Amino acid sequence: MSLKSEIFEQPDVLAEFLDKEIDHVREIAQALRQSDIEFIFLAARGTSDNAGLYAKYLWGAHNHLPIALAAPSLFSIYAAPPSLRKALLVGISQSGQSPDIVGVLQEGQRQGAPTLAITNDPKSPLAQTADFVIDIHAGKEHAVAATKTYTAQLMAIAALSTALSDAEDRWKALKQVPKLVQKTLGLDALIANEAERYRYMEHCVVLGRGYNYATAFEWALKLKELTYVVAEPYSSADFQHGPVAMVSQGFPVLAVVPGGAVFNDMIGLISGLVEEKKTELVVISDEKKALSLAHTPLQIPGDVTEWVSPIVSIVAAQLFTYHLTLAKGFDTETPRGLKKVTKTT
Repeated sequence: MSLKSEIFEQPDVLAEFLDKEIDHVREIAQALRQSDIEFIFLAARGTSDNAGLYAKYLWGAHNHLPIALAAPSLFSIYAAPPSLRKALLVGISQSGQSPDIVGVLQEGQRQGAPTLAITNDPKSPLAQTADFVIDIHAGKEHAVAATKTYTAQLMAIAALSTALSDAEDRWKALKQVPKLVQKTLGLDALIANEAERYRYMEHCVVLGRGYNYATAFEWALKLKELTYVVAEPYSSADFQHGPVAMVSQGFPVLAVVPGGAVFNDMIGLISGLVEEKKTELVVISDEKKALSLAHTPLQIPGDVTEWVSPIVSIVAAQLFTYHLTLAKGFDTETPRGLKKVTKTT
């Protein structure tokens, strides 16, 4: 098994989740509707923390639930956890092994709050702690850089959101995702060729907004892990509040710009970057207007719905990062200084 093979497993992983876990997710949603929940308190680290950013937007927009992202150190190092009354505690972890994430859920149970684990190991300490468990069904992930577990986490988050709202049109949109991811994998040969252009890139910014704010963070994380590029993620709004000053001619900007509510805002920003600052632009989008601005356009399928687009757009970003790693002469399987499971406390 290799990083590339795991990237290419994702359509099957997502389809298996939809086949095996949806009825269970519906049962969890039904139980949660009986609870007195006013907000969600979410704990995660690394790639799983980026999945939590997606949850923040999706559960907020579609389920009207405020999301608080936990500071696990308050529970462990400082031993000063906040009040969790009327909260649903959610722990997201591929391995379910990290003591600080487990500790957040344990404190939630101590305070009488319902707890949910989203994990790839239903026998892990995190799963054993939680009242409810969503198994992401990704199978063994051998590569250090997480790919299929990330998209499976996004699918689990989207499935729970859909089950809580119980909207049939949203189930239909989710069931299209494995096919859309499969189409996106068709970019492989194009990206392998285009990645050579960025062989000497040492720094860049990665832009996204709304649901794809998470994609910007995850793409930047993969670039840091595998290519050792200093990649800084921003929302298009935050980027204009100061960081845009560092951009000059030829500065690499990577942007995730699918159609939807934030499209016009993103277009306004990247148009200005290209026209006024002459930036080097990579764009992931399903919209011709955005793609036409890019030096390197990466076109995802045109029938992707905005709220599920992060599950699709990150696949193009994974391929870009994989091929850039090879172009730079680095090892895609053993990024320096990293282990598959990191147990923070």
